[in-house]
Amino acid sequence: MNKSVTSIVIVDSDMSTHETYRNYFSNSTAYKLLEIYSSVSDLLAHPVRKYPDIIVSETTLPGISGLDGIEFVRKRKSNTKILMMSEASDFSIIREAFKRGADGFLTKPIQHERFFNAMDSLQRHGAALGHDIVKKIIHSFQSRTFDTFSKKENQIIELLTQGFTYKMIADKLCVTPSAVNFHIQNIYVKLNVNSKSEALEKLRELESRQLNAA
Repeated sequence: MNKSVTSIVIVDSDMSTHETYRNYFSNSTAYKLLEIYSSVSDLLAHPVRKYPDIIVSETTLPGISGLDGIEFVRKRKSNTKILMMSEASDFSIIREAFKRGADGFLTKPIQHERFFNAMDSLQRHGAALGHDIVKKIIHSFQSRTFDTFSKKENQIIELLTQGFTYKMIADKLCVTPSAVNFHIQNIYVKLNVNSKSEALEKLRELESRQLNAA
């Protein structure tokens, strides 16, 4: 195979999309579709001497999930780029995909132009993200703000979720520890929790809802 041609394997359980993918590659000179599999098991059952340059995989698959499949691929060939795709832009799934070693993430359906723009981005920059995914990631790095809480409570929540102790929060905000404790108790009441661990769990749930609504 010409070294300038990038080899692609697709893993998608939706059989109705397979012909569409093949049509995408029918006139491509820069990319070559090697195979389309319906599951990670099918992919692993067909050993090859050389892994493709890029694997495009659905996150939700029968048997071994696409997310679990990332780890199998990484064990066999670490240089292969992995682009995950999903019908839902759930931030927890996106975060888990990158945590496991994905190089990109797109939401379905993926039209011809978006598909090859992602391939080009993977080749040139080593990563590919849909605009909606970028929006969620940017939002995740911004300061947490919840409408339910006051400005001061949101400041304390931000520090609390970063692992600050009550004293550290007091020093950071230039207030007394008793003032911090007062605000913490108000936060607990609004969250309907009784402990720091419960509060952090509830806040993670609230943040996830905000991200998924973004």
